[in-house]
Amino acid sequence: MDTKYIFVTGGVVSSLGKGIISASIGKLLQARGFKVTIQKFDPYINIDPGTLNPYEHGECYVTEDGFETDLDLGHYERFTGIHTTRNNSITTGRIYKTVIDRERHGDYLGKTIQVVPHITDEIKRRMLRSLTPEAFDFVITEVGGTIGDIESAPFMEAIRQLRWQLGRDAVCVHLTYVPYLKAADELKTKPTQHSVKELQGMGIQPDILVLRTERHLDDHVRMKVASFCNVDLECVVQSEDMPSIYEVPVSMQKQGLDAAIMRKIGIPVGETPAMKSWHDFLDKQRNAKREVHIGLVGKYDLQDAYKSIRESLNLAGIYNDVKARLHFINSEDISRDNVAEKLDGMAGIIICPGFGQRGIEGKIIAAEYTRTNDIPTFGICLGMQMMVIEFARNVLGYKDANSREMDGQTPHNVIDIMEEQKSITQMGGTMRLGAYECELQKGSRVYEAYGKEALISERHRHRYEFNNAYKEEYETKGMKCVGINPAANLVEIVEIPEKRWYIGTQFHPEYSSTVLHPHPLFMSFVKACI
Repeated sequence: MDTKYIFVTGGVVSSLGKGIISASIGKLLQARGFKVTIQKFDPYINIDPGTLNPYEHGECYVTEDGFETDLDLGHYERFTGIHTTRNNSITTGRIYKTVIDRERHGDYLGKTIQVVPHITDEIKRRMLRSLTPEAFDFVITEVGGTIGDIESAPFMEAIRQLRWQLGRDAVCVHLTYVPYLKAADELKTKPTQHSVKELQGMGIQPDILVLRTERHLDDHVRMKVASFCNVDLECVVQSEDMPSIYEVPVSMQKQGLDAAIMRKIGIPVGETPAMKSWHDFLDKQRNAKREVHIGLVGKYDLQDAYKSIRESLNLAGIYNDVKARLHFINSEDISRDNVAEKLDGMAGIIICPGFGQRGIEGKIIAAEYTRTNDIPTFGICLGMQMMVIEFARNVLGYKDANSREMDGQTPHNVIDIMEEQKSITQMGGTMRLGAYECELQKGSRVYEAYGKEALISERHRHRYEFNNAYKEEYETKGMKCVGINPAANLVEIVEIPEKRWYIGTQFHPEYSSTVLHPHPLFMSFVKACI
């Protein structure tokens, strides 16, 4: 069949969960046997979120082909298991840069460059996946921001045009908020009505409404929304607060969201797929009673800053039949005097990734405490580098050991900048990004965790590396380099075999963990915590 297009927009307020709804739609269509991809269009002018502070936009997710993207792509991959690429994450900045580069090249034959048609045409081209030869049954496009934002206007105009061009091959799913007023004891639909009216004013009639709510909506509320917004009753579904985001696809399926989309497009609905493996996962989640407490030592006191790590730990906990209770521990607050108190009660510690000097001494102190007290420890990217620096200072005896990133004059640069990075002056998109191979040492703990695979591939996002000049000293004193990139001889994984679980990875394993396939290192780590 011809490719069908689903546009997901949001109204009233931001942070309603458009990414979860988009991922859920993708999962439900996958379960029906369709080939699906999901893409995110962000209205901000940054080329990508790589240079954004996590407090601005949450974590930066990285695709296998080395593109820094919005965290919603993590939801897409965790729910569906698909591998997204740079073509799945588009910003206003990328759109404008493409058009301006063409104008400078003379591609427009002297025409005046305008938002319509030049910017909107480029948006449409990317929404239609014209840059990729791969064929899909469904392309789901989530547009960031909220209806009415000035930044999103060109994207709305592009969707309006595509709706007319594609006819029944395109549907619009609009997510809005239905607030509950406690004093009046009422659910209010007026914000939804205004949001839809604004969307209609842009020339877009939503086909399906998803109502985000903390309270259950009865049929009277749904009928009122359907009536005032010109939407079929069966196309008004609600997204209530759930115990877990992974319950959302099941809730959407029960309400017939996927069936409504197919009817709007003109595809026979058929039987509802069973989604057995997904339900088995949810059963394990509901039946997990025992808790394991894990500390996240980092500097960003924001849940979304370490979103993929949190979800990877939650998934690994479920598959180990426990609930992972995660505790953020601010590394800036850790000192030698209070580290025992700060880490008290933790069955394991994650030393989180990040950039810059702020909070690193606390991470180093935490790494020393967990190493000397044999507490399971998992260092990721910068976290691994802090474990390496701590070992150099307290075992190798180099008290001034450091990373070139933190101290350019350190005489013992156990972490150093990569040779090919030294001449780079731009910050954005210039790191070692994307999937690289890693050869595991047979007999190591990571080799066992990966199921005795010798060669793996994992995603990276960093500039600095383990300095191989110190490798022999480390291995002699007990920290083994058990994962090596075969092409460049770079150290990817360190571990101390004599400890219960003390492993650092230069790569980000959290990017590869999905609902149906939790990452083996997180599985092994949580097992050690238990």
